[in-house]
Parts: sequence; structure tokens; C-alpha cells
Amino acid sequence: MSFIDEKYILLVSSRLEKFSKKKPGLFNFRCNYCGDSGKNKSKARGYLYQIKNDYNYKCHNCGVSRSFTNFLKDIDSILYDQYILERYKNGLSGKKTNTEEPKFDIKKPVFVKKNLDLPKIKELDDEHPAKKYLMNRKIPEKYFSNLYFCEKFKEWTNKQKNVFKSIQYDESRIIIPLVKDGEIFGYQGRSLSKSSKVKYITIILDDNKPKLYGWDDVDWNKSVYIVEGPFDSMFLENSIAMVGADMDYMFFKNKPEVEFVFVYDNEKRNKEMINRVEKTIDMKFPIVIWPKDLKYKDINDMILAGINVKKIIKENTFMGLEAKAKLIGWKRV
Repeated sequence: MSFIDEKYILLVSSRLEKFSKKKPGLFNFRCNYCGDSGKNKSKARGYLYQIKNDYNYKCHNCGVSRSFTNFLKDIDSILYDQYILERYKNGLSGKKTNTEEPKFDIKKPVFVKKNLDLPKIKELDDEHPAKKYLMNRKIPEKYFSNLYFCEKFKEWTNKQKNVFKSIQYDESRIIIPLVKDGEIFGYQGRSLSKSSKVKYITIILDDNKPKLYGWDDVDWNKSVYIVEGPFDSMFLENSIAMVGADMDYMFFKNKPEVEFVFVYDNEKRNKEMINRVEKTIDMKFPIVIWPKDLKYKDINDMILAGINVKKIIKENTFMGLEAKAKLIGWKRV
């Protein structure tokens, strides 16, 4: 029923820049997905429009198209929960509608251990390949008590969650737990073999948690640095790491009270990386654009080369038009 949609459109409108009602059944504002236009702040090409008894969203800049239900879910999860409950009460959810029925069952976490049934890195002999690898990478030893060694990664993983159809060609890996509120909701396995086709394998045991490493260790009242891997985050104060390129950026957008600074790898010839950098700039986040003459790929490599990473990040963090100008120079080299 459109009157419920319109009620929630108005409730979420405070989060929509340049929001206006063009005519009955049509609302306009700047797109929250692409940022609309970094050059022209007056451009607003996102539209909510009525089709029969429902509303849909469409951006005429980036092409994103969503039902209003999914749009609201992306923008404000709390309002979304209230919205689907209200539609449910009015018999407007479930089959043959754009809105799923609310879930009332509270599921217990799949994996709620604080420690794993594996040896910790700190307990291993200094000559053990896993410990030796971390020491050679200069990973701070204070993290060794939170990292583990797994002799047979596939076999052990299948005891936690049925992931691998075959455990043939199993291998040992360093286990990096993903923790939120003291509970392990997943982990990354880092291969120790130089011939391994996949260096990192990420296993998520609770899909309701954001794919981030270091969640419990950051101060959300300070600038939070977003890096691309757990090991890199261990060298940068107050940082968290994305553990998948499919991270939903609306998670960061929905925390306007936190200043997030994105620190991507120094891969200027990677087209996918360029796209991610451009998207981050368009979403108005501060971002590090590495100096053009810097040849090292990531923070860990920079640390090994004796570079003062903290200083470089401080001097090369940009936003908006300045970030776009720096990006042009960076990717041309």
C-alpha cells in the first residue's frame, strides 16, 4: 500500500541529500549509491517513483534499480525493520509482494567460541613454518596469541561448516579469526605454500556480521582506517580490515558519526582497484592516494622496506575534487 511507503519515504528523507517531492508519486534526491556527481552538487538523479501500489528506486546516473523495500534496507536497517513489520501487520508482505515477511525467530550464533581448538602461533617453536612466516613479515608478536595454526585446513573447516566437497590436496594455513563482541563469526586461512593457487580463503559462519577484521579493537570515536587485509591492519593504529572485495559500502555510509579513512593497496594498474577508489571518492570518504613514485604494493611490504607508513598516510589523505585530481596523477604512472 503506497501510503505506508510514502510514510517511510518521509521518515528516511532526512538521510537523502536534496530531497524533494516533484509531484504525487515521485520523489527526487541525490543518489546514495554513487554519490551522483562530485563536480556538480546541485545534481540529483535518484528517483523514487510509484508503480501501482508500490514504490521503486532508480538512479539515472549509475543505473542502480531497487524496490523501495531493498532501498530502505540499504539506507536505514532500523527503519527497514519497522517498515516490513508494518507491512506485515497490514497483510502486505510475503508472496506476490515486494516485501519479505519479518523473521521473528532469534537464531543463536553459529560459532560463538572465543578460542579455537587449534595451537596458537605464540605456542609454536620459533622454527615452525607458520611462526617463521609471521616473524619474517615483521607481524607484531602481540598478535601471535590471537592467531592460530591449522595443519589440515579443509578437513578442520568442514567440522565447523560444510564448505569443501573434497578435502583432497589439503594444506596447512595460518588462521586469522574474525571477532565481533568477543565471538568468532568467521576466519581467514593464509596459505604457507608458495605454490598455493589461493593465498587467502575466507570462511564466514554468521552472514549477519560485516566482513571486517579488528571490529572489537578499534575506538569508534577516533578516525578508523579501512585497509585491505588483516596483516596490514596490524601495522596501523585504530584500523580494521575488509576481508572481501564484496564488502557492502553502505555499512560505512550508515555510520555517519564515524570518520572512515580508506587505505587501499597501491595497485594503480589494477582496473578493479581503480573502480573501487573512484567509488569511494564519489561516496565522499577520505581516502589515501599513494605517492606516484611509491613502488610497494601494500602496507606490510612498505614496513619491510623501512618506510614510515603512518607519515605517508597522514600526508596523502584526500577527499572530493582533490582526491580525484590526485587519482588522475596516480593511475597515469
